[in-house]
Amino acid sequence: MSRTPRPVSTRVRFLGAILGVVLLGMIIAGGVTFLVQSERVVANAERQLDGFDSTLSTSSQDAAALVAATIPGRTDGTVALDGTRVLATTPAPPGLSVGDDAGLVASLADQISLGNDRGRLDSDHGPVLYAAVETRGGVVVQVISIDQRMELVTLSTVTYGISALVVLLLVGVAGWFVTGRLFSPLRRLRDTTDAITIDDLGTRLRAHGNDEISDLTTSVNSMLDRLAMSVDAQRQLLDDVRHELKTPITIVRGHLEMMNPADPHDVTETRELGIAELDRLSRLVDDIDTLADVESGALEAAVIDVGALTDRVAELAGAIPGHTWTIDQRARVRIHGDADRLVQAWLQLADNAAKYTPEGTSIEIGSTADDTTAHLWVRDHGPGIPPAARHRVFRRFDRLSTGRGVDGSGLGLSIVDAIAKAHDGHCTVGDTPGGGATVALHIPVTGAQSPAELPTPVRAGDVVMQREATG
Repeated sequence: MSRTPRPVSTRVRFLGAILGVVLLGMIIAGGVTFLVQSERVVANAERQLDGFDSTLSTSSQDAAALVAATIPGRTDGTVALDGTRVLATTPAPPGLSVGDDAGLVASLADQISLGNDRGRLDSDHGPVLYAAVETRGGVVVQVISIDQRMELVTLSTVTYGISALVVLLLVGVAGWFVTGRLFSPLRRLRDTTDAITIDDLGTRLRAHGNDEISDLTTSVNSMLDRLAMSVDAQRQLLDDVRHELKTPITIVRGHLEMMNPADPHDVTETRELGIAELDRLSRLVDDIDTLADVESGALEAAVIDVGALTDRVAELAGAIPGHTWTIDQRARVRIHGDADRLVQAWLQLADNAAKYTPEGTSIEIGSTADDTTAHLWVRDHGPGIPPAARHRVFRRFDRLSTGRGVDGSGLGLSIVDAIAKAHDGHCTVGDTPGGGATVALHIPVTGAQSPAELPTPVRAGDVVMQREATG
């Protein structure tokens, strides 16, 4: 089977989605960590300046002496100012070179003259925080470089980023193999379904594990089983119909070949025989259509009074000549189903009983019910049905050999069985006390109509067209 090319496979899309989620999570985690660490660095610098401010505020030394006694850190520097004139500054290195940055000194002098003792400025060292304290002989200013304080945070962030990329690569490699194993049952499922043809429906998948893919495999195997049953049923029906069609066609063809066109009597007999055989073919097609309708589940469900249904069937069956019809029992129960289809099935049982029993015998119709099931039956007093043959009477085109020359399509009881199954019921064949057969429909009392697991219906037109196509 040819497939439409895909630009990106499901495996790649699935893995890409996983990597995208992992990458997004890493970015969020790294970003939040960076922001928290940055805020902490700034907070530590502010606390240092607070300490500087509180210490110098209580000192009585002059500005130059205070600066000379200060030991600078790597990221800060202290300077004593008198306006824009630098009185003293901490050595650089190890501290910042504050006194040599004329622009920073001028900015500090401007801010101090405006009364801004704390703030943030730009310098040659990047953004800095400062705190100014006025003492004897000048103003002492401590400056802290934010960029240098952030060096450790920046290094940690870069390290985190490199580690995240390595982890993402490892997740991608591991994910590629994991998704490969995850999708391997789907590939086997695809290959198996590609290999299945209408001529070979026997291939099945092996279910591994106990997960959703295993459930899917089991469902596909079940679907293939039902499909195989449906195809086998259609083939069997086609073979049966082909066999049933051959007999009348052969009869009509043989009589037409032997007919003497110059003999009016022979022409009339041949015409009557042809019409009779065509009528039989028409009944066969009608029965096939009826069977297909029933097996497709096309029922009109309603609440049915079984007692009233019994009276109706007995009234209709009374029109069948040659027998005495009586009602033996009436069930006082209601069921859900298609009344017309149940009447059709029940009358078919009555018709079969009339065909296969001697004329003049009585036939009883009745219904009973228990807590779960309604039983609709027909009881005759004929030769009965041998136990060894009872499993065959509901097959399509299967007739019992009675020697009575009973006419029919061979689909009557198949239709009865299909109607029973469409109502979630079944049919049984039993013995009548004293001789005869009792055939019954068993319909659930509380069961509503549900689609029966039956083979896909075959329409008469499809059968005939396929027969013509196969010769």
